[in-house]
Amino acid sequence: MKLEMICTGEEVLSGQIVDTNAAWFANLMMEHGIEVQRRVTVGDRMEDLIAVFRERSMHADVILVNGGLGPTSDDLSAEAMARAKEEPLVENPIWRQRITDWFARNNRPMPANNLKQALLPASAIMVDNPVGTACGFRVKLNRAWLFFTPGVPFELKHMVQEQFLPFIRDEFAIQSDIAVEKLLTIGHGESSLAAKLEPLSLPDGITLGYRSSMPHIEIKIFARGAAAIAQLAAVTAEVKQALGTAVVAENRQSLAEEIHQRLYQSGLSLSVAESCTGGMITSQLVAFPGSSSYLHQGLVTYSNESKVRVLGVKPQTLDDYGAVSIPVVEEMVRGARELLGSDFALATSGIAGPDGGTAEKPVGTVAIALATRNAVYSQMILLAGRSRELVRSISSAVAYDMLRRELLNEAVIVDYSFIQRYPK
Repeated sequence: MKLEMICTGEEVLSGQIVDTNAAWFANLMMEHGIEVQRRVTVGDRMEDLIAVFRERSMHADVILVNGGLGPTSDDLSAEAMARAKEEPLVENPIWRQRITDWFARNNRPMPANNLKQALLPASAIMVDNPVGTACGFRVKLNRAWLFFTPGVPFELKHMVQEQFLPFIRDEFAIQSDIAVEKLLTIGHGESSLAAKLEPLSLPDGITLGYRSSMPHIEIKIFARGAAAIAQLAAVTAEVKQALGTAVVAENRQSLAEEIHQRLYQSGLSLSVAESCTGGMITSQLVAFPGSSSYLHQGLVTYSNESKVRVLGVKPQTLDDYGAVSIPVVEEMVRGARELLGSDFALATSGIAGPDGGTAEKPVGTVAIALATRNAVYSQMILLAGRSRELVRSISSAVAYDMLRRELLNEAVIVDYSFIQRYPK
């Protein structure tokens, strides 16, 4: 089966919004062992929509079309599909009633233009949208089924999981016995990871995939068929052994999620003091419900004065070593932990750029420390040539990894192939 996606909308085409729908859809399909082979983005112009529907329907078996099903004048997907098939739009009485009932149920007057959402190409088969007023539908054109979904992410996700996946499984007899294991890595490039795994001999039905989402690279191990699935655990263990300390989590989206799961309702507590990361470590944790069970506080001590007055860093230490230094970040992390007697604390201080570097401490220099009740661990890294955002995100990931390793009674500080570490 050849699967493609067409994303519509001027705001997507012009870059005014980031197309998270396409990324989510492609990732979900990959988890089901199906690769999206092409994605096209087209604006809200009738002739362009008609042309892309006709052209791609000659090559794909299934095309997910996302967007353009709203009630406004620039929502053109249904009309464009009708013109591509040279057939009229026809009102779907079931969906007209659904729209009318929705507005009545919510005690809202229904604008007349909402009835546009009940107009479908004459040959279309209605696809239910259980959480919105935009009617989904599917149409056969040339060799392809075009499956139309609204652009609202919440609505798209419901329809893909509840309608689209069952449809393609039935229509194309897609193998359902698929299993996936995901290994999250940091600090190593995709090519170096691939070089470590290349010597492995994988059983039939098992393949590897790579997904880069800095600061992480995710290794996906796909097993298709009962025999391959039976060997998945053993292959995963072999892959982990080959990658060594590069692997930082299994079946997690991020290191923040890994830390959250290890600390949640554990009885352990954490404080964070951030300078260059500017609250990133803390904010990634509070994105998860229940983080209040372990997170005591997150302090953004950006200025030297705040480091002194809030965390108890000695002015002399700042004068002697500078804010971006091992002695300062160690005093920061001790101060953060001692404020509320937390079990652990993390601290960062660095030069995220693009300015502020020196010959001795160039842009990308970051000091990171972890405090426990019994010890302090610290390291200075150099993230040369990275953007400001990437310096912050990689530094946050390294801090998380230090804590993760301490929780597992492993060596807290390890080498990463593309992160330079200063000797103490």
